Amino acid sequence: MKSDMPPRTRGGYTSTAPRRRPTGSERRRRVQLREVGPEHPRHDRDETEEVLEGAPGGPIDRCILRSFHKHVAAKIWLGEDRAPLKLVNHGAKLQLWELDAERSRIYETVQRSGLAPLISCSHRVGSRPMLSAFCERWQPETTTFHLPFGEMTITLDDVASILHIPITGSMISFSQPLRVDDANALLVELLGTTDVEASRETEQCRSPSVRLQWLRENFSTITDVSSDDDIDFATRAFLLHLVGCTLFADKSATSVGVVYLELFRDLSMVGSYAWGAACLAFMYRQLTTATRFEVRQLGGYLTLLQAWIYEHFPEMFSSPDMAYIESRPRALRWRPHVIPDSLQSLRERLDRLQISDVCWEPYVDHRAEHPFPDIAWFSGCIKCGLVVEPYHPERVLRQFGHIQTIPPRPFAPPRPDRSILLDQYWERWTDHVLIDQSRGRRCHYSGESVAEYMAWYDRISHRIVQPPHLRSGFTTDARSSLPSHTASTSDSRNARALRLLRHVISGGRQQSGDYFWGALNEAHSILAGSDETSASHSTPSPAPASHSTPSPATRPFFCPPTFVYPPPASVDPPPASVDPPPAAVDPHPSSPVAPPAPAAGPTASTTVYVRSKRKKKT
Repeated sequence: MKSDMPPRTRGGYTSTAPRRRPTGSERRRRVQLREVGPEHPRHDRDETEEVLEGAPGGPIDRCILRSFHKHVAAKIWLGEDRAPLKLVNHGAKLQLWELDAERSRIYETVQRSGLAPLISCSHRVGSRPMLSAFCERWQPETTTFHLPFGEMTITLDDVASILHIPITGSMISFSQPLRVDDANALLVELLGTTDVEASRETEQCRSPSVRLQWLRENFSTITDVSSDDDIDFATRAFLLHLVGCTLFADKSATSVGVVYLELFRDLSMVGSYAWGAACLAFMYRQLTTATRFEVRQLGGYLTLLQAWIYEHFPEMFSSPDMAYIESRPRALRWRPHVIPDSLQSLRERLDRLQISDVCWEPYVDHRAEHPFPDIAWFSGCIKCGLVVEPYHPERVLRQFGHIQTIPPRPFAPPRPDRSILLDQYWERWTDHVLIDQSRGRRCHYSGESVAEYMAWYDRISHRIVQPPHLRSGFTTDARSSLPSHTASTSDSRNARALRLLRHVISGGRQQSGDYFWGALNEAHSILAGSDETSASHSTPSPAPASHSTPSPATRPFFCPPTFVYPPPASVDPPPASVDPPPAAVDPHPSSPVAPPAPAAGPTASTTVYVRSKRKKKT
């Protein structure tokens, strides 16, 4: 039977007219429209890239930074600006769910998982201008920060030292995104909720997620006297709450994905995952997202990023905790505080950074408690579920104490649905670490690189973020050409002297007199401008290749010292005045008084006191 419906075309539309095949000219016109359509603005893109290539501070060779025309640094150079990013920080929420003595069974499971250090080392305060300034330096293609002197990044060694969580083990992998129905089934199976409660919560989140507050309200009251099933449910809920507040904090700022609940199905296997590698991959992706100009928020574990900045740039941003001991995570070494500088001021400070301003190997004193992990030399991809990011230790050899060479081109990570072999690749990480030839030689001095490195880096990188014509008043004209250590001399000297005095005061009366007087002499020399630290901004002289404890001249003062300051040299009393002041005379003498005659014979400096004459009013 013939239908009365009009024929349906291949695109789904109906038409009563017979279908006509397009001609060759029409097909060519459609191809041209697709190439110059809204998704591919070829003319605008070429024009933007041409402007950026000719701009000072921009990459001349785009073989590395291929997507730089979309970067926030490119917009800043063209005159547009972006406010400091909003931070997703849940450090205060961790204190709302405490594991006291009545919940010791839950805490024992959390401790076996290797995630217990996250409870105490999370920073409750984040500095928006500081973190935003470093986000503007992040380049997605290389997964590194591009600074004026080269590249730096957060390594697996940084994660292990700062957080003390495992970086070896099974990779965290998910085959496909979690659907809402599957999320409801996981909540019923692993947390013991009802179907109605699970559906209501995912509907409120409008995604396969649950609110952090919902987890606290429903499971924080379970204690050791509850049943075994309830304790297992509460343990899984606490672990989900913990990773949602720390390692995998997303930009929702209130919820956590139910997909991570699958990792806590078998509570005895929670400690077998490489949590540190997953945290680093997630942090890389959040930094990459924040480099887009339209993004206004930064997720990820900001304690890791903030503590990494404190470790490697202690003279600029850090505020150390004098009660810290090396057996604890390095995140607890610092007192988080808000940097009072504006975002533009921090951009300019980073533009003036030099090699000597960086602490390249900050964990020397920490190695006795936490040795260097060999997996930090792994070169490949790291994963966090469906997030796959490249990891390039060959681009930051100076952070490992080796001479930086010109690295090979970064490799693009595979698509998540095609990364099945990445888990096996990671499990055999010993076969994929940098060989000795790729690591190169040890540094003779901190931050050393080969002679041709800076010329190559200047060609492929964007070293300066703040345009010279848009700098603030205190860095314009003649002062803009000053070195970094003289552009803000008084501020840097005052800050360094205050750190010295704060360290002496916190030490109490138990410290020796030699140490006390040595610290005061050093603070006095800093304020007087005669300290020798300014000489460190020049090219350091080669030193023996010894990589033990750094010398006092190259390490910050507030690091635990392994030396004693020498006692202050004896100071001679000041010499007597060569020319004593004149004797007291009558201010209104009856006759003119002649000035005293100079001493006989030539003298180097002779002061002549002359009485000034006032003109009387008539």
